[in-house]
Amino acid sequence: MDGVSNLFTGMRAAASGMSAERVRIDTIAKNIANAQVTHTPEGGPYRREVVHFAPIVRSTGFGKSENLGVRVAGVRADDSTPFERIHDPSHPDADADGWVNYPNVNTTREMADLITAVRAYEANLDVASSFVRMAERALRLAQ
Repeated sequence: MDGVSNLFTGMRAAASGMSAERVRIDTIAKNIANAQVTHTPEGGPYRREVVHFAPIVRSTGFGKSENLGVRVAGVRADDSTPFERIHDPSHPDADADGWVNYPNVNTTREMADLITAVRAYEANLDVASSFVRMAERALRLAQ
């Protein structure tokens, strides 16, 4: 029975990876969609969002633990990257000197992150599919 339990543990880990990467993909899409938004309801330009992951850990006793997957620890605004400033006195959001703050979204970087997130999602999907195939083989052998 321990083998079956390990099989499902692996399947849950792959599923947690797919779920986390899906949040990352959605966040990147939101960043790209708002790459030119200079005025939000909160005021100021859109601020890029970043997804932070954390491991799902279970204590096995005696100071040891096992990693069961990954979870989204949070989606936070990227406060470390400055806004892009462009001189455009005709823009409705220009300041008194004609400067406009644009979002801190670099679409090239976002596209590279998107490719990485999609590939990570696909890798987790392949792992989950492998677990399904192993379970099917185990059931055939048990017949």
